[in-house]
Amino acid sequence: MNNKEKELLELSAKVMQGMKIAMRKLVESSAAENKTLIVGDKNGNPIEVPAKDLLKTLK
Repeated sequence: MNNKEKELLELSAKVMQGMKIAMRKLVESSAAENKTLIVGDKNGNPIEVPAKDLLKTLK
């Protein structure tokens, strides 16, 4: 693996970590207000899910 590939992998990891943090904040604030969120199921179809249920599944 060359230096450029290593840099891209590091950047990708940082972006993914930021996305996880942003998603957690969104779900937490939505759950606090008893809202629902639209997410994709395993087939990519949109479904409406209570944010409190999503919060239980986040790691």
